[in-house]
Amino acid sequence: VISVYSKRTKTVVNGMILRFAGPNIIVDIGKAEAIMEASDKIPNEQYFPNKKMVVYIREIDEEKRDILVSRTDPGLIEGLLKREVPEVNSGSVVVKRVVREPGNRAKIAVYSDQSGIDPVGSCVGQKGVRIQAVIDAIDGLEKIDVIQWNADPVRYITNALSPAKDLIVTIDEKTKRATV
Repeated sequence: VISVYSKRTKTVVNGMILRFAGPNIIVDIGKAEAIMEASDKIPNEQYFPNKKMVVYIREIDEEKRDILVSRTDPGLIEGLLKREVPEVNSGSVVVKRVVREPGNRAKIAVYSDQSGIDPVGSCVGQKGVRIQAVIDAIDGLEKIDVIQWNADPVRYITNALSPAKDLIVTIDEKTKRATV
């Protein structure tokens, strides 16, 4: 069973809470049981037996033969986007970076080099339905901002800080630090 899931590391699966083992949660992920450690739980999220939730297979501990899952890993958001957004799944929209403060906020930088494809619009969906499905999968606990990735750090930072206007972003090349 472990070998089946070793091919599925870094992916998203549906799970259900079976029981609690001290600070850890045992999650049924189909053909196996996985462990969600305390550090992989979203703060302020309610956990109870038989709760269905989406989890991210973080790693397989070959030595202990444990499958470790997470609700805080940025890969969870990326995996949920692949499920909800066909353009991300097909590769026409690329998720360049996901940064999370679990239980509070997430920022997703997306990019597409294909003409006619709006990467931010594709991820958000009509009336926000696609991004709302991702938010619902994490119990509505995080605000998610989808921003346009740009190779130019100044434009990228400006995009990340929007809707703020009239920003002056400068980059110190020696320290690789930006000031706004």
